Amino acid sequence: MLPELLHQTAGIGVGTFLGALIGLSVRARQGKRGGLVRGSVFLTSVLVGMAAWVAMAVLRGIMG
Repeated sequence: MLPELLHQTAGIGVGTFLGALIGLSVRARQGKRGGLVRGSVFLTSVLVGMAAWVAMAVLRGIMG
């Protein structure tokens, strides 16, 4: 069941990753690097995308 939920919600994780990557890149270029995981825009974006992906899969599993 969990693999099916993860497959159904993969687009949310990818979209969140891309949005975070673009937004954090712009923010980092302005010199505001606070709040990044180990100072990395890419790593922070990956973690945000994964968290959104799993959270949506759990919500979809609970709500049906």
